[in-house]
Amino acid sequence: MRERILLFVILSCLGVFLYIFQNHVNTVAGFVILCVCMVIYGLYSIAATKYQKRKLKKFPPVVNENYKPFVSIMIPAHNEETVIANTVENILCLDYPSFEVIVIDDRSSDNTASVIKDLESRHDKVKALIREKGAFPGKSAVLNDAFKIAKGDAVLVFDADATVEPDFLNKLMPNLEPSDVGAVQARKIIRNKDINFLTRCQNNEYTFDTYLQVGRDAVKGAVELRGNGELIKRAALEDINGWNNYTITDDLDMSTRLHIKGWDVRFCPEACVYEEGIVYLLPLFRQRRRWLEGTIRRYLEYFAEAMKSRKMSLRARFDMAVYITQFIMPLWFMMEVAFRVVKFLTDKIDPYSLHNVLWSSLIVSAVVGFGFFLAIRYSLRRYGNLSRLKAFRQALETTIYFFIIWFPMELFICGKILFCKKDMNWGKTAHGLVREEKTRQELELQEV
Repeated sequence: MRERILLFVILSCLGVFLYIFQNHVNTVAGFVILCVCMVIYGLYSIAATKYQKRKLKKFPPVVNENYKPFVSIMIPAHNEETVIANTVENILCLDYPSFEVIVIDDRSSDNTASVIKDLESRHDKVKALIREKGAFPGKSAVLNDAFKIAKGDAVLVFDADATVEPDFLNKLMPNLEPSDVGAVQARKIIRNKDINFLTRCQNNEYTFDTYLQVGRDAVKGAVELRGNGELIKRAALEDINGWNNYTITDDLDMSTRLHIKGWDVRFCPEACVYEEGIVYLLPLFRQRRRWLEGTIRRYLEYFAEAMKSRKMSLRARFDMAVYITQFIMPLWFMMEVAFRVVKFLTDKIDPYSLHNVLWSSLIVSAVVGFGFFLAIRYSLRRYGNLSRLKAFRQALETTIYFFIIWFPMELFICGKILFCKKDMNWGKTAHGLVREEKTRQELELQEV
C-alpha cells in the first residue's frame, strides 16, 4: 500500500507541475534541462572511467594472491532439467582452490531434482538441496535456504543456464577483498546472441549496461547486482539479513540494501558470465516486466531510507537519484504530450501554435533518442568491439528495441502498482529453448 500511495503522489505532483507550467512556462525547457543534466552526468562518468583506466595503468593494483576465501556457489533451479547439468559441469571446472556448489531444486515439476541428485552422487563438491512443494516461492527464499547450509566466507550466485571461463573467480575475487566492499558483479553476455533480432538486442542491452556499470563504478556510484555472476561477502549478507523474500528482483533489492548499510558494490568487466538469451517475444516481455516492476518498487520502497542513510555515501545517493530520472523522463514526456492533446481538444486555441508546441516536444524526444543511440553505439564500439558500420546499425535497432519494450511497459507497470494487488509472479525465464530448437531442426533433417 505504501508503494501505491507514494507512486500516486509522485504521478500527481508531476501532473500538477506540468499542468501549471504549461499555462505559464514552456515545460519543454524543463524537459531539456533534465536531459542536459543527464548528459553532463554521462560525460562525467566517461571522464571518470578514462581517468581510472589511466591511473590503474600507471599504478597497477597489487593483487593479494593469498586472498582465496572459501566460496559457496549457489545455483537455484526451477524446471531446469535441460540446462542444469551442463551448468554445474562447467562451474566445476573453475580454476579456484576452495569452493562448494549448492544446487537447489525449487519445487520443480520436471526431472530437475533427479538430475541434481545424480550430480551430487558423482561430484564431491556438489550438494543437492531439494525444497518441499509447499516452500515459500521466489529466488530470494531459495537462496536464503541455501545460505543456511553454506560454508563459504563468500557466496557466488549463478542462474541455471550460466557458463563461465575457468579463471572467472580468480578475476572476480580481488575486487571483493577491500573491507568496505560487500559484493562484486561480473559482466553478463548473451551466449546465443546471433540467433535472431531479439537475442542480438539483448546482448547489446547487456553491453550498454556494462558501459553504465563501469561508469558508476568509476564515480563510486550505486553499482547494481545483476543476479547472475554476483559475488557477495558473508559478512555483508549477514549485515542485511540475507535476501528479501518479498521482492521479485532479489539482485536489485540487495544492491540498494547493501548501499544503505554502507557497503560498496563493485563491477568487474574482465570476469564474464554467459547466459542464454530469450528467443521469443512473449517470454522476453514477461522477464522485462518483472525487472521493471522490481526496479520501480525498489525505488519506491527504499528511496527515502537511502537519502537519509548516514552510512550510504553521498556519491552513491546522488548516483541513485540520477538514475531514477530514467524512469521519470518517459512518464514526463508522455504526460506532456497527453496534456497538450487534451488542451487542444477542449480549449479554443490557435491550432498552429499548438502544432508548434507538439512538434517541439517531439523534436526534444528525437534529440533524446539520438543521444541514447550515441551512447549505445559508444558502448558497442568500446565493449562489444564492433566495427563502425555494425555498431551504427545495431545501435539503431537496439534504440528502437528499447523504445518498443520499455516505454509502454513503464505505463503498464505504473498502472499495475496503482490498481493491482502486489504478487510474487516471477515471470520465469524459460531456458533450454535453443537446444530444443536445434533438436527439432535435426529431427526434421533426419526425416527429410
